[in-house]
Amino acid sequence: MVPPHGGAPGAPTFEDIRVDKRALGTSGISIAPLALGGNVFGWTVDEATSLSIIDAFVGRGFSLIDTADVYSIWVPGHTGGESERVIGAWLKRGGRRDAVHIATKVGMNMKAAGQGLSKAHIVAAAEASLRNLGTDTIDLYQAHIDDGTVPLEETMEAFARLVEAGKVRAVGASNYTAPRLAEALAASEAKGHPRFSVLQPHYNLANRALFEGELQQLCLREQIGVIPYYALAAGFLTGKYRRPEDLDGKARAGTVAHYLDPRGLDLLAEMDKIAARLGATLPQVALAWLIAQPAVTAPIVSATSLAQLDDIMAAPGLTLDAAALSRLDRASI
Repeated sequence: MVPPHGGAPGAPTFEDIRVDKRALGTSGISIAPLALGGNVFGWTVDEATSLSIIDAFVGRGFSLIDTADVYSIWVPGHTGGESERVIGAWLKRGGRRDAVHIATKVGMNMKAAGQGLSKAHIVAAAEASLRNLGTDTIDLYQAHIDDGTVPLEETMEAFARLVEAGKVRAVGASNYTAPRLAEALAASEAKGHPRFSVLQPHYNLANRALFEGELQQLCLREQIGVIPYYALAAGFLTGKYRRPEDLDGKARAGTVAHYLDPRGLDLLAEMDKIAARLGATLPQVALAWLIAQPAVTAPIVSATSLAQLDDIMAAPGLTLDAAALSRLDRASI
C-alpha cells in the first residue's frame, strides 16, 4: 500500500493501524502510544489548520494533547495561553471533551503573570489555563520545570488541592532530575498527597543521556508514565535538515543546529537504511524506537500539516525488529 501524501511504499499508514491503549503510569488514564504536541498551535500553525490537525488526530483514536500556559509567549505580541485557547476553540466548536485527554503545564516565566511553583502561582495559573481551555478539568497538570526556590511540600500541596477540587485529574513533572523527582515523590507520600504519576523528559534517538540511566530506572520502579518531548529532535530526525543551509529561515534552526555533526549525520544515514528496508519513513522509525523504549508510554510530537500528521500517526503501527533496534542503539550512542 502507498501511504497518503507520497510516503514510502509499504510503510504503515494511519488507516492500517489498530491503536492499542497503554496505562499512563498510575494516573488512571489510558492513552494510545502517541501524544500530540500543541506547542505549534497559534505559533507556526494557524488556528484553522490546528483545528483540522486535532480533528484528524482524535478521529484516528488518539487522545492525549499536550500544551502549556507559556505557549507561545516568545512570539512578539503574544502573552501566553495561545495554544491553550486553540484547544479551547476546538472544544467550543464541538470537539468531544470525552474523546481527549488534555495535558498542560505551569512554571515557566509568564512575564506579568509570574512564574515558578509556589502554591499561589500554581492555583492562579491553573484557573487561567482552565479559562483558556474552556473546560472544568485538566486531565494532566504538570510542573513545567523544577523550582528550587519553593519547598517541594508546598508545590505538591498546591497540586493536591487542585486534584481534591476536581480541577485536575492527575499531576506530572517535566524537566526534573532523578534526585529531585524522587524527593517530590517522597514529599507527596509523607503528606498523603497525589504524587507525580507522569514524567515529561527531553528524550529522543539523538539525545538519550538526559533520560536514560537513573531517571529511566526511577520511572520504571515507581511506575511513572513517560511522555518524552522533542521526540523528533525539533525536526532533525525527520531527515529534512542535513546541511547548515537547510536551517535558513527555520523557526527551530537554533535548536537543530547542534545535531548537524558527524554523529548526527551518521545516525540519519543508519535511519535511512532501516527506513528503506522496512518501507517506512524516518519520523516513523524515530517514533517507533521511542515507543519501544522501557518506561515510555507515548512520545509527544507536533505536526504543522495534515500530511505530517498522516506520517506520524502511522508510527505506532511500525514494529522495529531486533536488528533495527540494535543498529539504532549503536548509532545513537
